[in-house]
Amino acid sequence: MWQSVFEELRPGCPSSEAEIARAEDELGVPLPDSYRSFCRTCGAGLASGLIRIATPLPFEAADLVTRGALIAHSVGSAAQALAENPAFADRPFRFDVAGDDPSVLDRALFFGESEDGAFLFWDVQGTGEYDIWVMGADLESVRFGAESLDELFRDLQGPRVATILGPGAEPLPSRFEGIDEAVLARAGATA
Repeated sequence: MWQSVFEELRPGCPSSEAEIARAEDELGVPLPDSYRSFCRTCGAGLASGLIRIATPLPFEAADLVTRGALIAHSVGSAAQALAENPAFADRPFRFDVAGDDPSVLDRALFFGESEDGAFLFWDVQGTGEYDIWVMGADLESVRFGAESLDELFRDLQGPRVATILGPGAEPLPSRFEGIDEAVLARAGATA
């Protein structure tokens, strides 16, 4: 499937079934099929020159559980700081969620980030594939991305990119550049 999503596909360090099972156990939710396939086929790396998807790996720099928790903590801390900032007392902080359903944030499981500061998360409700949402770098705008990871990357390569990443966004390249295990091991601690 991923060879049809990315014209240029150079896989990185893949996740094993045991690593995927560990992540599901630690997170308490089953991971979507499209994501599981991505982890086994593409692995760690940079998609479309912009997006890093955290995958279950024994390296903290790329691990889903570690990165997801770090992103969630960072977003929560930033939102709290904005809400408590007296400079914004006349304009209380709130997320601007497409479709006006802020409850998606209560069910957010972060799994990716862009080079320009946006974050990707699943709305973990139901079973199977979870809806994918994109939180803008402004930490306010939250846009619907897609119903699966392969759909998201296909849409980011076409005209729908502006509805996902925001006005002015141009289609992204059909490329995945993997990061191999040796590079991840040199990057630091194990998860």
